Amino acid sequence: MQRIVILGNAGSGKSTLAREIGSRLGLPVVHLDRLFWEPGWIEADNPVFRSRVLQAIGGDEWICEGNYARRTFDLRLPRADLVIWLDTPRATCLRRVMLRSALKRPRADLPAGCAEKLNKEFLKFLHFIWNFDRVNRPGIEAVRSAIGPLVPVIHLRSARQISEFLDGLPAQTQACLNLQG
Repeated sequence: MQRIVILGNAGSGKSTLAREIGSRLGLPVVHLDRLFWEPGWIEADNPVFRSRVLQAIGGDEWICEGNYARRTFDLRLPRADLVIWLDTPRATCLRRVMLRSALKRPRADLPAGCAEKLNKEFLKFLHFIWNFDRVNRPGIEAVRSAIGPLVPVIHLRSARQISEFLDGLPAQTQACLNLQG
């Protein structure tokens, strides 16, 4: 596993999992939100965003977290070794997003000038999170199936499954090294 794409709802734990996998495997982490958003929550032009993504995944090893299916799957999935879907319950996602927004802690996955704050846009964001599995996920999955049907997919549905996956990484990495050596 040298190129991993992590998908899921906002607040599902994509960034946290990406950082943990990156730390354990010594791989760089790509946060797509940092490449997409300009200060003040302004969307980057699509050619600019795609160029940033291409540069970020240009190496042989990376963990890339974020959906952006229609904009970037054609760039990421042909090179990916694994897709991880975080199937976190929407109530958990909502709670996490509201908590991180209230605490206003700096986040490595957000660009400068893009702080979450309680306003009309944030309420729309909460609505997006609540409806993600019904409205957005089917389209993401359809694009994933069309562009990367042969890329293995694992679903992590609980903190226990995530811990078990992470606990298995050193053994998997060692096994890969043994096979190559």
